[in-house]
Order: sequence, then structure tokens, then C-alpha cells
Amino acid sequence: MKLASLQQSRDGKLIVVSRDLKWAVSAQNIAPTMQYALDHWTDVEPILNDLYHALNRKVLENRFIFQPTHCASPLPRAFQWADGSAYVNHVELVRKARGAEMPKSFWQDPLIYQGMSDKFLNPTQPIEVEDLNWGVDFEAEIAVITDDVPMATSVKNAEKHIKLLMLVNDVSLRNLIPTELAKGFGFFQSKPSSAFSPVAVTPDELGESWKENKINNRLYVHLNQQLFGNPNAGVDMTFNFAQLIHHAAKSRQLTAGTIIGSGTVSNVDRLSGSCCIAEKRMLEIIEQGEPQTPFMQYGDSVKIEMFDADKHSIFGAIEQAVIPFIKH
Repeated sequence: MKLASLQQSRDGKLIVVSRDLKWAVSAQNIAPTMQYALDHWTDVEPILNDLYHALNRKVLENRFIFQPTHCASPLPRAFQWADGSAYVNHVELVRKARGAEMPKSFWQDPLIYQGMSDKFLNPTQPIEVEDLNWGVDFEAEIAVITDDVPMATSVKNAEKHIKLLMLVNDVSLRNLIPTELAKGFGFFQSKPSSAFSPVAVTPDELGESWKENKINNRLYVHLNQQLFGNPNAGVDMTFNFAQLIHHAAKSRQLTAGTIIGSGTVSNVDRLSGSCCIAEKRMLEIIEQGEPQTPFMQYGDSVKIEMFDADKHSIFGAIEQAVIPFIKH
């Protein structure tokens, strides 16, 4: 099943989207918003799924053309957005870039930070930045949305709580990070609003690509219409989504609508490219002694997308440009 939220009010208007992303139908008589659907998932999921199959059979007269530009992020705001760093290879490289050693424990104990969740960017909404000296970067990731997860949930039980998956652009202001983390209190100003793919999908939509709580497909990232990277999201993922949920729920319950991110997708195989500029810059430092690739400038654009075995877009694309922030 594929779901999306139209840009309407703070929490959007829930719609069901066809498998080929060409058609949609309102789900208002079932669940007015994505959050409502997640809060009542056991009751509404079978009804939404029936509507989804009817939409794919093209028997609904009230269907309309699906337009990603009319979408908010699937959850326009969320009770919790917790982003992990499941690709430890990426963590190691980026920490080297800012002169920080990586503890060996990072290979056994996942990293997670709690990010800004009160307002996400729309999938095609520009990234407004006041100062380019902050070092604007994209981070292409995958995320899951959970239902209610009890505290101290085991890894085995955690996978049952994964209800939807989507793509993420976790926008980062790289040059603000070192000073901020040096205070010992975590990210805040260096992590502004993230954007998510137009569509969120249930795990069964991924077919054989969904194995061991990972998506075994390539994630394509284009910077200014040029391929920047296409690593396989199922390769080199040190901690899968069930492990990340288990870690997040160690000392707290996770409420329905919690978003758990994978962190920047990264492969040890350098031929697959990178999913963020910081990683590429670090590789350039290692190979050439200094970084060659600048961070994003005004007018630069990023596109993040994933395709199935038949080359069809699964989630739709995140497409964003960097623009100046204008004070009003």
C-alpha cells in the first residue's frame, strides 16, 4: 500500500496512491490524516488496503491524477523524529572530516539523535538558508514509521512495529556541527527541517527487496542533475531498522507516528558514490589532501529517489533547491 498527505492544514490530508504513482484517491472517510491512520492502524489498515487495491484496478470514479508537488511529507509533523547512523562506514568518514576519532563501541551500539519534528519540509520545497558559510549539505536516507512501540521491545518484536517506509533528505549545516557538538549537548541549529519522499509505503510493497529489516535497493542521488551516488541501502548497514527501534525504545515507549531514520546511506565500495557531500569531501581529503567538492550554493538542487526491479519509482522523488532565506 502507498500513502501520501496533500498540503492541507498542519497535518495534511491523507490520500491513497496507486502502485505506479499515477493516480490517487482521498481517504478522508477512513482516516483524515496520516497520524490518525497510525493511531488507529489495526482498524483502518485493512480498509485502506482495500481502497488501494481498488485504485490499482482503476475501478474508482473519484480517483484523480497524483501530483507530488501537491504533497506534504507523509507526516507533515511528527511526535518524534529520531535519526540513527546505521551505516557506520559513513560515521567514521565524517568524524574524520572534523578531526574526531570514532570509538570502537560505535560498531556495537547505534547512534541516534532526536531531530526537529514539529514541521518537515514538503518533498519539493526549497531549502531556505540564511548564510552559505554554514555549509549546506544533503543526506539521503531511508526511514520507517512505527505504531506504538512498548518500552524495552526486543529486536524480534521491533520489526512488527514497522508500518511504513519512506526516503529522507536530512539537511545538515556542516560548518555549524563541530562547535555545536563540542558543547556536549548534541545537534540543534546544525540540523534544520528535513524533507521526506512524497509517498510512504508498507513493507510488503517492497517485495523481495525487503529482507532482514533492510531495503536491498540502490538509492539514487543527483546533485544539479548529475549522478552523485547510488549505493545499495541493504549493503554495509551495520544496524537494521529492528535494531534501531529496539535501541530507541530502550528506556521509553515510542508513540505511533514515530519516525526512525537510517542515517546517510553509505557503501564501503567507493564506486557507488556518496549520499552526502561531507562524505565525498572526506574521501577527497584522503585521496588528494584537500576537499574539492563545495557544499551546496544558492540555486543548487538535489534529487533523491529509489526504483524497483522494473525501474519504477517506489516513493516518488525528493527534489529540493537551496535558496536564500529572506527575513520578513
